[in-house]
Amino acid sequence: MYKLLVGLKSYLKWQDIQTDNTIFRLHNSFTTVLLLTCSLIITATQYVGQPISCIVNGIPTHVVNTFCWIHSTFTMPDAFRRQVGREVAHPGIANDFDEEDAKKYYTYYQWVCFVLFFQAIACYTPKFLWDKFEGGLMRMIVMGLNITICPRAEKEAKRDALLDYLTKHVKRHKMYAIRYWLCEAMCLINIIVQMYLMNRFFDGEFMSYGTRIMQLSDVPQEQRVDPMVYIFPRVTKCIFHKYGASGSLQKHDSLCILPLNIVNEKTYVFIWFWYMILLALLIGLIVFRAFMLLMPKFRPRLLHARNRMISLETCRILSQKLDIGDWWLIYMLGRNLDPAIYKEVMTEFSKEIDPSRYNRNK
Repeated sequence: MYKLLVGLKSYLKWQDIQTDNTIFRLHNSFTTVLLLTCSLIITATQYVGQPISCIVNGIPTHVVNTFCWIHSTFTMPDAFRRQVGREVAHPGIANDFDEEDAKKYYTYYQWVCFVLFFQAIACYTPKFLWDKFEGGLMRMIVMGLNITICPRAEKEAKRDALLDYLTKHVKRHKMYAIRYWLCEAMCLINIIVQMYLMNRFFDGEFMSYGTRIMQLSDVPQEQRVDPMVYIFPRVTKCIFHKYGASGSLQKHDSLCILPLNIVNEKTYVFIWFWYMILLALLIGLIVFRAFMLLMPKFRPRLLHARNRMISLETCRILSQKLDIGDWWLIYMLGRNLDPAIYKEVMTEFSKEIDPSRYNRNK
């Protein structure tokens, strides 16, 4: 288990060349590692140990345990509101009186580890697509200029090569930017779809899961009912039928303890809060991108904020003369180049694309 978890650290390693932003990496890298870690822990708990333990008389325990785990267990939803110790033995446990419609069956706890794994794949998909689309372009044009210590002759040659690339490839990076923004939008869509599907997976209980847990602190101690037991009950019931010695059909009503659900409930509490935070961050990111696209006057300030060494006038020239794809490329270059080199390249680039304004100022 330790070796498996240690292997996930490669997804969190620092990128010397960055082609995306922090929120994008939180969705793609951190969330993927989080979900894979939860999946591995639950898988180990499920298959190494005893995920279910049932109490029944007259039948070998391991037979009932296997049967109830493979098929399903159930609770009586109306019994969650009754007083434990007086009216019911455990939350959700009551005499069923053969009322099939009054039962709520639980089968999804068997699939949690697999669902988490597929959620991790869905979170990693935008990064996988962006890496394919990006194709190492940023690393190619940076050419090691993100390292400050470099021989002068080599630095000047690489700087001139970068400037030459930018000058000759004006208006050729629009699809580069659009593909990245589509991958960012895909992150938001992925989180919304996952939350909707998880809500369906847990019979409509997931959306209010964290809210009910936070509200629990305001309820008096004697009236508290743990909201987590509605989704992941710790004690359930299971019906096992067998033929008796005379051939008559016998019904055995067993009480089952699900220690695995203790791990499941804590896992999804954390996932609920993290997904809500991530959803807010991604919505904020999409709104920020909308401002950036729809308000061109906003771009020079962004470029200037990237590197204060560049004059605001140079940032205005670059923002006005370049299309959105080229502007995005030089904006991301500011994250990867040494600040002094970035200033030199952007100053010379502004002279190349608008020599008339430069001559007037001169």
